[in-house]
Amino acid sequence: MNALQLLAKYDIPGPRYTSYPTVPYWGAAPTGEQWFSHLERAIAKQRAGALYVHIPFCRSLCHYCGCNTVITRDVSVSDPYVESVLAEWKLYVQRLGRIRLAEIHLGGGTPTYLTAAQLQRLMSGILEHVDLEPGAELGFEADPRVASRDQLEVLAKLGFKRLSLGIQDFDPAVQFAVNRPQSVEEVRVVTEVARELGYDSINFDLIYGLPKQTPEGIERTVKEVRALAPDRLAFYGYAHVPWMKTFQRKFEDADVPAGAAKRSLYELGRGLLLEAGYREIGLDHFALPTDGLWRAFSEKRMHRNFMGYTEHETMPLFALGVSAIGDTWTAYAQNEKAVAPWAAAIARGELPIVKGHLLDDEDLLLRRHILEVMTRFETRWEPGTLMQVGPRLRELANDGLIELTASSVAVTDAGKPFVRNVCMAFDERLARKAPDKQLFSRTV
Repeated sequence: MNALQLLAKYDIPGPRYTSYPTVPYWGAAPTGEQWFSHLERAIAKQRAGALYVHIPFCRSLCHYCGCNTVITRDVSVSDPYVESVLAEWKLYVQRLGRIRLAEIHLGGGTPTYLTAAQLQRLMSGILEHVDLEPGAELGFEADPRVASRDQLEVLAKLGFKRLSLGIQDFDPAVQFAVNRPQSVEEVRVVTEVARELGYDSINFDLIYGLPKQTPEGIERTVKEVRALAPDRLAFYGYAHVPWMKTFQRKFEDADVPAGAAKRSLYELGRGLLLEAGYREIGLDHFALPTDGLWRAFSEKRMHRNFMGYTEHETMPLFALGVSAIGDTWTAYAQNEKAVAPWAAAIARGELPIVKGHLLDDEDLLLRRHILEVMTRFETRWEPGTLMQVGPRLRELANDGLIELTASSVAVTDAGKPFVRNVCMAFDERLARKAPDKQLFSRTV
């Protein structure tokens, strides 16, 4: 098959595999006691964990966004939220004692919606009960339009060295369509201040397939990005899911590149990034060879979780804030998605868990293989096992997307755009029961 035929065959709705099982196939949420038991078992394995803190507030709504956000300009919401996060963390500390962490990430929403003083209060209160591993990675996401030197300086003094900036696209027509106006100069200022303060890994998020996006606009955007030289980049495909995110209906479906037109935008951007010395690592991610994420990929120790790609496996993953998802490897737990019920549960002294999943033996086996495909483009198994997966893998092999043996899969260069489809071949829950309604974005 040629590239267009492969695209026509495999560009289908499918999960992004930030977890397995994927969220629509989760069972009952663990109770608070079950969740603590799974955490204790993970901690007993002498691993250092990770912590994700979700700050949901944004001043305006970006029309491409798939995150859980609260759109408000009422800054009075911030102080009570910080206090509730600290109270939630106290619930864990009271049960587990001091917690050893190798990674902390602040996401959103917009973490820099909080003032410098609020960020200081939040992180000082969390770190008071934490033993950080040597070389621990502390990072946060920021909106270049609202991030200030004071905020970056406070977090730098607390040990943060990683910064992720949402860029998406510099084309004014695209920015207008998605309600995200932002100049190259705003991004340049934040980038330069961060480097001055000692941040040693700066990530830019770009998105291809946005409404009104053109090859000319992608080329200009990537050239501007190359001049700013971030250490790593995420170049995501836009997930057009207006049945889930109704605000995505604010532009016409005809304005959204799809199929071959969408993929050509990625290939154009990818080529410009490779030309500039970036290396492709995992799904839609690139890094300079001087960045730790490239070294982790090349040494086959890169990990992937709800925070994205990380340089090494950290377990368990603690999660604070509305909608945040924790992970012990054997269980998932997601918090209440709205601020009021989340805060009310914490005030009652309860973990604010609303959904989750306890993994069975099959889940644990397949989770490992899917993770390896997503982080290494390959996986291996004992001969004679995974027999049910074989027919689905053979079709991918016949189309040149993978190299298949009786006990291994390796994704070919031609197959890298279809890595989500390769993972789908391992997804037994999806194979047993395909969704009866639209749930997923398209895979390519």
